[in-house]
Amino acid sequence: MTTAQPLDVQPTPLALLLLGREADPKSERGVECPGDLPSPSDPDLVARARAAKEKLGDKVFVLGHHYQRDEVIQFADVTGDSFKLARDAAARPEAEYIVFCGVHFMAESADILTGDDQKVVLPDLAAGCSMADMATAEQVAECWDVLTDAGIETSVVPVSYMNSSADIKAFTGRHGGTICTSSNAKKALEWAFEQGEKVLFLPDQHLGRNTAVRDMGMSLDDCVVYNPHKPNGGLTAEELRAAKMILWRGHCSVHGRFSLDSVNEVRERIPGVNVLVHPECRHEVVAAADHVGSTEYIIKALEAAPAGSKWAIGTELNLVRRLANRFAPEGKEIVFLDKTVCFCSTMNRIDLPHLVWALESLAEGNLVNRIQVDQETEHFAKLALERMLALP
Repeated sequence: MTTAQPLDVQPTPLALLLLGREADPKSERGVECPGDLPSPSDPDLVARARAAKEKLGDKVFVLGHHYQRDEVIQFADVTGDSFKLARDAAARPEAEYIVFCGVHFMAESADILTGDDQKVVLPDLAAGCSMADMATAEQVAECWDVLTDAGIETSVVPVSYMNSSADIKAFTGRHGGTICTSSNAKKALEWAFEQGEKVLFLPDQHLGRNTAVRDMGMSLDDCVVYNPHKPNGGLTAEELRAAKMILWRGHCSVHGRFSLDSVNEVRERIPGVNVLVHPECRHEVVAAADHVGSTEYIIKALEAAPAGSKWAIGTELNLVRRLANRFAPEGKEIVFLDKTVCFCSTMNRIDLPHLVWALESLAEGNLVNRIQVDQETEHFAKLALERMLALP
């Protein structure tokens, strides 16, 4: 009789993906998002997360993006938008571990801006961003070749939205461009047009178009859309030479759902409502809204709003619900702009089970799901980020 040998069972890539310990760079995630929010996790996990975080003490710093669900946000040391959180992480050099409750490009930015001895952890590696995934390094390099063939590359300055991969930020840095947020996009474009005659705006066409037309007085005819899935981006050399804004064909899967019908319907349903939307929304939605601004702008606008005022908000559901609950005691009525509920499905991959797993692993001395940008990419990406920080 032979002795049974222990089985050496290795998890498959699919199993690791489902567990949140592997990424799938070939997929465009987060596009489908109708339905209600996921149900809360096991309440026992709250105690486990609290215990692990207490054991780690000052060694861990937890960042929570505004779009995270409440059960995760409660463990965040700071909350904010992607760039604010990355800067907050850089301001805590004593923290050995930065646990970023957000999505992949945000964790990359935190790694770029923090010290070499700090380790950035993303609780679920499959928490990507569909917008960031819409522009790959290979596609953007091919686009630059198209601009070169059209004879305009020396007059084009790349401006990349914060919601982009480290590779795209590095491309921007290499080619003399800058990064922008939804708060400072106008300043970034003004700077870019002082450097050159044209801008290649990556990867969100809507923020680029809205900033150029709404905030800077350009016309829609000044903008063309480069489609990486078509030969030469679907544009002729003449169209590229005539354009001021070359917009990448990318969008946010959440903000892209809002439509002009959404605005008209909510105005009919709630007389006197103020429509407040994020600039990642489509141009016709932004044009029909009463107020337009970044996530931080939205929060501040509602803080300053008079009691009894009514608001329809065009941004991610978790934030809208949190704001509705926060300001309900002041008599402010806050509703989601679209009748179809939509949350950021990739952001919601960072749930309490994944956060507990990450914190408990760190507390036991096991580094998991580290996000680490290679040195060359970090150098050029940081160059682009520093140009943004130097904007007036």
